[in-house]
Amino acid sequence: MRHVVMLAASFILLTGVPARAQDAAAGEKVFVVCRVCHQIGPTAKNGVGPALNGVVGRKAGTYAGYNYSVPNKTSDITWTEPTLEVYLDNPQKVVKGTKMTFPGLKDPQKVKDVIAFLKQFNADGSKAQ
Repeated sequence: MRHVVMLAASFILLTGVPARAQDAAAGEKVFVVCRVCHQIGPTAKNGVGPALNGVVGRKAGTYAGYNYSVPNKTSDITWTEPTLEVYLDNPQKVVKGTKMTFPGLKDPQKVKDVIAFLKQFNADGSKAQ
């Protein structure tokens, strides 16, 4: 047991702080950069990018009424937390030819927080309970 405590303490000292869980409130603040192209919530509409209601768990390229790039429509990606983590770091690397020109979120914690924010919204834009 003492070894486990020492290992955990060493990890905290080496990393500076323990890993933080997903934080939807922090994710909402980070989402401000996404709002340039995307909307979310009960009144969300497609714009430069598709509305992101219900995006977690949805197949890529399928939000009604949005004109997706062929690479996105044929990517066969389902937006799970792990696929979003990779995609949000570098969209063009994951879907070559995507219309999404965003350079990516490089901070893994901000990515996790944005995903927590996105997970709150059902396909109709209502917040999940």
